[in-house]
Amino acid sequence: MDWTQEAIERLQALWAEGHSTAEIGRRMGISKNAVVGKAHRLNLSARPSPIRRDSQPRVERPRVPRATPRRDVMRMPSPAAPVQRQAAPTPAVPKAVAAPTLVRSSFQRSGQRNCCWPLGEPGSPDFRFCSAEGLAGKPYCAAHAAVAYVKARDRREDAA
Repeated sequence: MDWTQEAIERLQALWAEGHSTAEIGRRMGISKNAVVGKAHRLNLSARPSPIRRDSQPRVERPRVPRATPRRDVMRMPSPAAPVQRQAAPTPAVPKAVAAPTLVRSSFQRSGQRNCCWPLGEPGSPDFRFCSAEGLAGKPYCAAHAAVAYVKARDRREDAA
């Protein structure tokens, strides 16, 4: 915008009346930012912050506890303060309830080079893992590695 002397005088008059920068911009047909920039360049008096409207000191009000309790927020402990946890009370277990039995998995890879491809539905009695010899450095046999490791196609081939 070309700032004529008449436009500058109108800006100064509206500024002195206490209008907001947005209102001055609407009345003059320019943007709020143009008003702010020109007011800054003209060294017009600063506007009071809308956040701090009163110049009186703030009076601390006593805090009222919330009606609903806050959810516990998990916070990381500071390295200087060690975390002290209280032992949770152990619930009383009726003696009639049997202890759960541990089900041993047929999958054991402790140093073995067997294929670990799952066969069947987990949880069903016939669920198992492929027991063929695995490839060196891979967890699968040759047949299952061909399914698991698919070479990425060049996308430029699809563009044609």
